[in-house]
This record gives sequence, C-alpha cells and structure tokens, in this order.
Amino acid sequence: MAERLVVIGGDAAGMSAASQARKRRPVGDLSVVAFEKGRYTSYSACGIPYWVGGLVDDSSELIARKPEVFRDDFDIDVRTRHEVVDIDLDRREVVAVALDEGRREVREPFDQLVYATGALPIHPPWAVEGVRGVFGVQTLDDGDALHAWLHRDPKPKHAVVVGGGYIGVEMAEAMINRGLSVTLIERGAQPMSTVDPDMGKLVADTMRTLGVDVRSGLAVTGLDHRDDVVSAVHTDQGSIPADVVVLGLGIRPNTALASTAGLPLGPTGGVRVDLRMRVIGKEGVWAVGDCVESVHRVTGQPVHIPLGTHANKQGRVAGINIGGGYATFPGVIGTAVTRVCGLEVARTGLLSREADAAGYSFVTATVESTNRAGYFPGADPMTIKLLAERGTGRLLGAQIVGRSEAAKRIDPLAVALWNNMTVEEMVGLDLGYAPPYAPVWDPVLIAARKTVDALGVL
Repeated sequence: MAERLVVIGGDAAGMSAASQARKRRPVGDLSVVAFEKGRYTSYSACGIPYWVGGLVDDSSELIARKPEVFRDDFDIDVRTRHEVVDIDLDRREVVAVALDEGRREVREPFDQLVYATGALPIHPPWAVEGVRGVFGVQTLDDGDALHAWLHRDPKPKHAVVVGGGYIGVEMAEAMINRGLSVTLIERGAQPMSTVDPDMGKLVADTMRTLGVDVRSGLAVTGLDHRDDVVSAVHTDQGSIPADVVVLGLGIRPNTALASTAGLPLGPTGGVRVDLRMRVIGKEGVWAVGDCVESVHRVTGQPVHIPLGTHANKQGRVAGINIGGGYATFPGVIGTAVTRVCGLEVARTGLLSREADAAGYSFVTATVESTNRAGYFPGADPMTIKLLAERGTGRLLGAQIVGRSEAAKRIDPLAVALWNNMTVEEMVGLDLGYAPPYAPVWDPVLIAARKTVDALGVL
C-alpha cells in the first residue's frame, strides 16, 4: 500500500515539498494530497503589489503552476477551497471542510504530514470586522479583493497605508501608480525599519518627492465609516480621509492549528524544526515556509524571517527527505531586496539595533558611490553601509540604497557574510569591472575599505 503524504498549504513551500516528494517516489509508492484554503496554488505573493499597481497586467501571470497542472502532470491531488480545521496526530488524520460545499467535512489519513500554512497579516484591534475597504495583503485572494475594490464604482481616491515595512511601502507606490492620493502612516520614526534609520531616511525622502504623504510617529486609534465603508483613519494626531486602507503592519506565523495539534512553537511563534525541516519531537511531521522559525547564521539564534526564497528552499528540503533523499536547510541571514518609488533597497545580516541586541561590539561605515564609472552615461548614486565586528573584522551586516543596479550588489555581500569573511578579506575580492557596469573600485569594495579603516586594521 502506498504511503500517504498530506500537505496543508498549497503555496510555495507546501507545493515545493509535494513536488519534490512526488519526483522521487512514484504514485504506487506515495500518494500525495494537498489542501489549500484559497483558490490558487504556487503563486508569487511578492508580485501582488506590482499587479495591484498595474505593472503586471493580470493576476494569472503570478501563478507558477495551477492546481490542474499538479493534478494532471504530477499526480498530486490538490484540493483548493478546503480549509484544514484539525490535525489528529494520534489517529494520523486531518479534518478539512470544503468551503464551497457548505463546509462539508473531509477526513484524510496520513503517514507523513507537511505543515505549510504560511503567515497571517497582523490585524490591529481598530481594524474591526465588517468595515469594507480595509485590506491585509498576504495571499493572491487578498490581492484579488483589493484589486476589485480599486476598480469599483465610484473608484477610491484616498488611500491610507498603515505600516512602513516592505508591504507598506510597496503598496504605497502601487496606489500612487493607480492615481490615488496616498498617506503612509508609520508609528516609528520613519518607514523602512528593515534598514538603519539613516538609510531609511533616504527612502522616506524619495517617497515624499513622488507624492506619498509620509507621516511618522503617528499611532492609529480607529476608523470612521459610512454605510460600512471606511471613510477616515483616526490617529493620535488627527483624522485622515480614506476610502481604501491597506494594512502593512507585518505578519505572524499561522500556527493556531499547529498549536492546537501540539506541535512545538519557538520563541518567535514559529514551528520548531530541525535542519531537515522535521518538526521537533513529532515523527513523520514536517513544517516549512512562513509558519516556521529558522536559525540566523550570524547570531545562531531563532528568527522568523518570512521570505519566498526561504519558503521554496525549505519545501524542497522537506520534499527531498520525504522522497528518500537527504537534504538540510542551513539557516538564514535575512537577505532581502525591494524597489520603492524608483529606489532599490537591500539588506543582509544584522542591522545596527540587531547587532546591539545580540551583544556585538561593532563599527559601521557608510560610503556613497555610483553604479557605473562616474563619466559613463546612466551613472546613478548609491549608498552602502557595512557593519563589522570589532576585534575580528567579521562582516555582520550590509545595507544598500540606490537607483538602477544597486540592490543586487547585496549578493556578493551576502556571500561574504554567509562564509564568515572579514572586511579585510573582502577588499581583495576579484569583482568584475568595466565602465558600463562599475567604477574601477566597485562600491562594495570601497565600503569594505572604509570599514577596515574604521576598525583600524589597515
């Protein structure tokens, strides 16, 4: 009899696990059932702001593989619009309800289980149920709902984005692209707390020049609505008109079902797993994606850094192991890039406040350079900031803000950090040079040199 694999969650992590397991084990050896609460499988959630903003024509372009492709080409029984409501580890079965069939109950036994429920947008207490025009943006179904709202009659004119992280700033730009007036509210000193304040200021200033009303240091206290449609956002410093509100307050691991089932959760709220993505202490149970916590390779501490790159890799690792192979997920360093109002923003490793919290003694160095030789047409400015540990010179973190060809310069920095390189070692890196692509001293190397000077090594 074929072993039974059940996957809870049909996006990147879950379907990567299902596909890799199927690739290594034929139908007669392994049956695979995947439950997905939404309508879509294997889509790019990271692409939602670009579709909402009109840079991508249709949401279907964000879908890597549709459910029928998994069914027909991979022999994976994908059941969309099915919500898993219970996991019984003793009976080795999950209980799901068919959302389009009057919540008809479905029981599915398993030998192996992959928990891949992702993450949920943080909904503050003031975002009360029943007020229309307020959206979190985590799934493609969320994107569908927001896209439809922006095209309703009459069309919204005033958007308020609450929260200045990746989703918040990307959605603010999307609303600008759609022709709305946009206010971005950030409770902290400025948006983009995913970089240091001096780097985040560069982003905030650029957003303002392109028409985003960035208001920092405000706390949202409530909403006004007419006929159950949002009409204003109340803050501790006054009210702001709004006929669409986007929540960009971050996300949290979707682990309510895991907790009820007795899966162990770590200090970040994510499911605890080992390097092979096995849930700690639960035989035959795996967890992958935005619902798990990972180990930070710099600090060695558990972290929750939900990124599509991590989800795909973790799903692949679990699937290989379920399929009879051997693979591990080695941890994360938090490498991330985005584009905001024409600026490219990137980071890897630790920010200054994170290095402080981890107890490191460190120096920082910031340089301004250009993406190409200064005399070459199209040379644009960029700013690079590095953190290095005192005493050892080890690179701890890096941040970049610039225009064209800036963000992907984070990659050699991520490789250096991944391999515990010192900034002195980095100065000797043999990076490519030609005037259309870089100055003779690449900005990465200039930053490394300045950090060495700050350390007093050379």
